[in-house]
Formats: sequence, C-alpha cells, structure tokens
Amino acid sequence: MPELPEVETVRRGLAPYLEGARIEKVVLNRKDLRFPFPRGFAKALEGETITAVGRRAKYLLFRLSGGKTWLGHLGMTGAFRFAEGKFKEPSRYYEPGEDEKHDHVVMLLTHPVRGKLTLIYSDARRFGFMDVFEHEEDSPYLGGLGPEPLGNQFNAIEMAARFRGKSAPMKAALLDQRVVAGLGNIYVSEALWRAHIRPTTEAKKLVLKSGKPSARLELLADGVRGVLTDAIEAGGSTLRDFRDAEGGSGYFQHRFDVYDRENQPCHTPGCAGTIKRIVQSGRSTFFCPVCQKP
Repeated sequence: MPELPEVETVRRGLAPYLEGARIEKVVLNRKDLRFPFPRGFAKALEGETITAVGRRAKYLLFRLSGGKTWLGHLGMTGAFRFAEGKFKEPSRYYEPGEDEKHDHVVMLLTHPVRGKLTLIYSDARRFGFMDVFEHEEDSPYLGGLGPEPLGNQFNAIEMAARFRGKSAPMKAALLDQRVVAGLGNIYVSEALWRAHIRPTTEAKKLVLKSGKPSARLELLADGVRGVLTDAIEAGGSTLRDFRDAEGGSGYFQHRFDVYDRENQPCHTPGCAGTIKRIVQSGRSTFFCPVCQKP
C-alpha cells in the first residue's frame, strides 16, 4: 500500500501537468472502484479547472476552481498516467503491454501551456477510490486525521500529548492515523530503528511523568521526519506495484535499514545485532533486538 512518500511523489509528478488544466470530459468505465463513485461525480468535475494538487496523509487532493475538491486514494495498485500530450520535460510511460481493461477513469484535459492531455487512472485490484466534496469536514476520509509528519504541527510535544497513558506498542501507536497522518508499515519500522526504539515498547514509556516528551521521543520525531524526507527524495519505495506519475519506480527500498532485512546485519555503526522479524496485528515488523531498546 503506498505510504506518504509514494503519494507525495505522485503529487509532485502530477502537479506540473494538472495545475491550471481544465477538465473537459470525464469517462467512468465502471460504476465503482473500492467504493461506488459518488453520484454525479463526472459532472461535478467537468468544466472545472484544477487550481492545485495537494496531499493529506495518503490522499491526493485536487482543488477545483468552483470550490470543490476531488479526492483520490491509490489503494494498492492505483496509478495515474498520461496517454498523450506535448511535454517540455521528458516523460516516462508505463511498461508496454499494460492491460487497458484496468483503465477505469479517463479524463480529457486542456492545459494553458501543455495543450490537450488525457489523464488515465488504472487500478488492477480496485482498492483505490475517489470522492468529491466541498468542505473537508464533509469528507469521511479526512476527519480525525493527526498532524502531517512533515508539517509544523508535528513535533515531540504533540506526540507526547497523544501517547500519554497509551499502553499500545509503538508500532501500533504510530500507525494510528489520528496520531500521525500518512505513516505506514515500512516507514514506521524505519523511523523506530533510527530512534533506537523497539516496536513493542509501550507508547506511554516515552512520555515523562510531567507529560513532556522524553529524549527518546524527540529522537523519534526526528526519525519520522528524516526517513520520510529521504524516501521522498528517492521517489518513494517500490516493493511491487508502485509507480510514480511518470511511470517510474521508487528507489528507497534499496536503502532500507530494517524493513524486509530479516537475518541480515544491523546497519547501526558498532552494533553486532541481526535484524529480526515479528508479527504485530497481522503485519510484519522488522527491528534490531540489540540497538533498539524497550
């Protein structure tokens, strides 16, 4: 499932082509993806100009000139691509032979600089979905989300307030989208390794009796920001299906320190530990039992 860095990579790839583009026509080749398309979805978009391409957690947010927002979630295999268009910058496409039967949404666009564009959303497994709303509080997907981990509101003090008295293990606490928006299995494991915190540690143990964050929680906040920033710079991680907006793969998977490295040496300088894999809430967790402390 694409996490924040992958979605941010797609956002950055789409923005130069979509911002300022007018949506001339929307063709839905089926009535649903993971969920049914909202009633009147195509008509709500047609005639609108995309003023900005944003992101909240793992959701793409296409701001429209009429005041509404078109929301997109990529699911596991969802991807956007352009079928045609005059690009000033080099643009890569998806691998030859991709099955067009998975092209579920086709949009005809007119960009003031790039001209006519055809934007296609394909999704083989159909775990992605789309929505349109006028106010963010109207969206069932955005309500209750925690702070963006790369935003100014995310810090150790904010985390301490949410972790205080919380007995959940750190892995589960960080995956809670009400605590931090956009984190997933891969980057939680990587951030905990950077902060040398074991994923089974109770969240409340990182909060002082005064309610202030411990030094370890400060390190964790830095670890979260650092690993996400590094992953975005690398174009995200490609484990199986992820492609960026130009059809390319991410490269951060080649820089994993713990994720999917079971029985391999720990990368922490001077550490003689070996990466271990455990299962938490049905998902694999990777960590070093030597340098990551309870």
